[in-house]
Amino acid sequence: MTKPPSTSDSDIAQPADERGFFAEQQPKRLNLDAPAKPADDAHYLGHRDRLRSRYRDHGDTALADYEILELLLFRLIPRRDTKPIAKALLERFGTLAGVFGAPPSLLQEVKGVGETVALDLKLVSTVAHRTLKSELKGKQVLGSWSSVIEYCHAAMAHEAREQFRILFLDKRNALIADEVQQTGTVDHTPVYPREVVKRALELSATALILVHNHPSGDPTPSRADIEMTKMIIDTAKPLGITVHDHIIIGKDGHASLKGLRLI
Repeated sequence: MTKPPSTSDSDIAQPADERGFFAEQQPKRLNLDAPAKPADDAHYLGHRDRLRSRYRDHGDTALADYEILELLLFRLIPRRDTKPIAKALLERFGTLAGVFGAPPSLLQEVKGVGETVALDLKLVSTVAHRTLKSELKGKQVLGSWSSVIEYCHAAMAHEAREQFRILFLDKRNALIADEVQQTGTVDHTPVYPREVVKRALELSATALILVHNHPSGDPTPSRADIEMTKMIIDTAKPLGITVHDHIIIGKDGHASLKGLRLI
C-alpha cells in the first residue's frame, strides 16, 4: 500500500491572528513516547481571575491602564498572556485613547495583534463615539458644551489626517446632524463655504458649529483657519444661518475661535 505523503508544519497556512489559530486548529494525535510538558497557560489563568476579581470588587480605579486593556484582550485573545501585548500597545500609542484612536493598520504593527483583534479594538472605539454622540442628539448643544468638546475630541483627536466636521443645529440649537464634510492631508483640508451652506439648507439647519482637527497635536488656529471661518460666516449670514464657533481639536486640547475672539 502506498503511504500518503506527510505534511510538514511549513505546509500548513497559518491564520491571521491568535484567536483564529486557537479556534481553528485541529486536535493533534498524542505521542505517548514524548515526555509530559506542563500546561503553558497555567501561569496566566490565575492572573486573569485575580484581575477580574479586582475589577468586580473595586471598579476601574483599582486597575492601571494596561490592566484595563488586558481585561478587554482576554476576550479577544483567549489563550495567550495578553499583558505584554497591552503594554506594547500603550508604549506605541501613549494612552488608551491613542490605542483606540489608532488605525487598524498601525495596530497590527504591534506584535500579537492581528486583523481581527485590531478591528475589535476599533469597534470599542466606535461604541464609545456613538455613546457620546447619543448624549448630544436632540439636546441644546450650547448648554452641553463640555459634552460637545468631549465628543469631538474622541472622534477626531487621533486621526492621522485633517477632517472638517460640521454640527448642524436647529432653531433651538439642538443637534440635527453631525457630518464629516471633507478629509484632507496631514496639515490641510479643502473647505468650500458654498457647500457648507448648501448642506445646512438641505437639513433646514439654522446654526452651525465647525470643527476640524490638527494631526500635529497643536490646536492653535492658523491664519488660513481664521480666514476660511470668516468666509463661511459671510456666506451663511444672509441666509439666516449662524456660525456659533469653530473648534480646533488637538491630541491634548482644543482651541475655540470664538473663545479667542478671532470671529
